[in-house]
Amino acid sequence: MFIHIGNDNVIQSKDVISIIDYDVVTSSTIMEEMMDNAEINSKIVGPKNEAKAVVITSDVIYYSSLSVSTLKKRASMISTISKLDDFSDELEIDDENDLETIN
Repeated sequence: MFIHIGNDNVIQSKDVISIIDYDVVTSSTIMEEMMDNAEINSKIVGPKNEAKAVVITSDVIYYSSLSVSTLKKRASMISTISKLDDFSDELEIDDENDLETIN
């Protein structure tokens, strides 16, 4: 499944390692060092000035203009959807029977 993380970026949910609030990233020297290394290696996507959250994947780090809570809701919605059973193959539409039921 895919998650739209804002700024025209869509990523696979299975690739997400962590979603962190941008303020936490900027207040941690270790996180800042990680971000600096990613920037040097051109592995950061998205506008830093609009960032509310940072989405970390195995290959790329994304700045997201969406909040952590919004991204969490989107990720858990996808998780819920993926757990649903698909019964569409079991449904057969019989037009004659449906018409009789309606009348």
